[in-house]
Amino acid sequence: MEKINEVVFIEGLGYDSNIYLVGDVIIDTGTGENANYVFSEILKSGISPEDISTIVNTHCHFDHTGGNSLFSADIMIHEEDAEPLEKGDSRATAAYMFGKSTEPVKITKKLQEGDKISGFEVIHTPGHTRGGICLFDGEILISGDTVFANGGIGRMDIGGSYDDMINSLEKLQKLHAEYLLPGHGPWTDNAQQHVTMSYQMARRF
Repeated sequence: MEKINEVVFIEGLGYDSNIYLVGDVIIDTGTGENANYVFSEILKSGISPEDISTIVNTHCHFDHTGGNSLFSADIMIHEEDAEPLEKGDSRATAAYMFGKSTEPVKITKKLQEGDKISGFEVIHTPGHTRGGICLFDGEILISGDTVFANGGIGRMDIGGSYDDMINSLEKLQKLHAEYLLPGHGPWTDNAQQHVTMSYQMARRF
């Protein structure tokens, strides 16, 4: 567990995505297969898992949403990615790739571009999925599976689009973020450099 400004970073274990805490809001929840680890890390941050009030999923894939059921909390996801969770669609959520299935869940709020959550603005960044989002507070970019450190980007063959990804990367370049907190792998400072690298590498595909 690390802390970047007011954001707690819980590194993903196994197939889990990285998990982020902003107060009583949890951003992505992993697969749900490593509950003891996740709960232990949350407790280290000084928050009880029972105190989590809101889940924000950066997109619908199982490695980011499978742990939603571990919490009694409102679930928020972009409107374009809500249906796979609402229907328990194991293909659209990619749960089948992990040998798992998903159950339908209730979405409390379907997010849109510009919505605000705990000081972060929702930025719609399709490409990895149709409803992928990033969160930005003026310094920190929580990027889901849109951008990773060192020029990485999310795969586009599970509900994604290359053209959408290019447009999203162009949008993120204009933010001039200081810290990049991705869905997988290490977080980094010099975020602008990494976003630009991702854009340049994606253009070569």
